[in-house]
Amino acid sequence: MAQLYVKAVPPADLNRNTEWFMYPSVWTTYILILFFAWLLVLSILHCTPGIAWTIVNLAHFAVTYHFFHWKKGTPFAEDQGIYDQLTWWEQIDSGKQLTRNRKFLTVVPVVLYLIASHSTDYRHPMLLFNTLAVVVLLIAKSPNMHKVRIFGINSDK
Repeated sequence: MAQLYVKAVPPADLNRNTEWFMYPSVWTTYILILFFAWLLVLSILHCTPGIAWTIVNLAHFAVTYHFFHWKKGTPFAEDQGIYDQLTWWEQIDSGKQLTRNRKFLTVVPVVLYLIASHSTDYRHPMLLFNTLAVVVLLIAKSPNMHKVRIFGINSDK
């Protein structure tokens, strides 16, 4: 009897720390979180849309830099420490470079930068803050920075 569906089999070395990013609706949820964060900042602070986008951009930078590019290891004991020297970015997609997930996560800060910069009319100091945030994230996401520790600094778990 022929099967009418294909059963997806996860790889044997599935990393619980990064597997959630393989779910089909994660990209949409990620974008919606950013949009609702903008609405929240806009409504709570009663600021201009451009300032709200800049705040969201800077908050996105701080959170993603810390959790994706600085903090190493996983919160799970089952991996027996095999990921202790790797950041989340280095763990995603089993360390393969230029995958769809990595490209998506690289495009998001660029789009946030463009929205925040355009909506603040490219005014100083907002342009400076937005530019610094996107440049640091793009450098951290570069394939040349894979497993590179600047200045010998190793962050703790």
